[in-house]
Formats: sequence, structure tokens, C-alpha cells
Amino acid sequence: QVQLVESGGGLVQAGGSLRLSCVASGRIFRGNAMGWYRQVPGKQRELVAVITSGGSTNYADSVKGRFTISRDNAKNTVYLQMNSLKPEDAVVYYCNAAPVIKDSYGMDYWGRGTLVTVSS
Repeated sequence: QVQLVESGGGLVQAGGSLRLSCVASGRIFRGNAMGWYRQVPGKQRELVAVITSGGSTNYADSVKGRFTISRDNAKNTVYLQMNSLKPEDAVVYYCNAAPVIKDSYGMDYWGRGTLVTVSS
């Protein structure tokens, strides 16, 4: 069973911080790079941070220096520490494998995401 459960979103003032968490099923998490994605309504999901199974990280230019991705392999959990938040960071955040894994029918699975709201 595929499971992706994101949490930690909320309302924060510009310049503030949030820490997102995502618990993933082993089928998605174990041995795979994991990423945090975000989606502006009407646009495709954007991959903003990736961490390999070995702990190497990469970030989109828009969040580099402000966001930090980490993972706890024992807990099948990936985190996103978000600092210096800006109003343009205020969207729904999702986690998933990176690249996203599709089943034999070509379907991919997503959690409900967690909403980040930033007040200016």
C-alpha cells in the first residue's frame, strides 16, 4: 500500500520558519531519493528539494539557502526545514520519491499535502 502523509504546514509571518514532515510507506521511501514538491494552483508541481538515500541534497534556486531537506531512514520520514519564508512560498507542499515512481499502469500516487500560508 502506498502511503504519503505530509504535516507541519500552517500560518507564519514572512521571515518565519516552519518544519514539514512526511511519513512514507517503505515501498516509496526505502532506497529511493525523496523530494519535496510544491504546487501553485493552475501550474505543475515543482520539485524544490531532493535528498538521496545516502543523504546528498539538491535544491531549486528559489529555495536554496533557506530550505533544508533531511531524512530519517529508520522512520521512513523526510523533513523540510523552511526558514526566511516569503509570501511566494505560500502553497501546498507534497513529498514523494524523486523521480516519482509509477505503477505498472503508469499511475503515480500523492498524499494530501500540507498547506503553508505566509502573511506579509
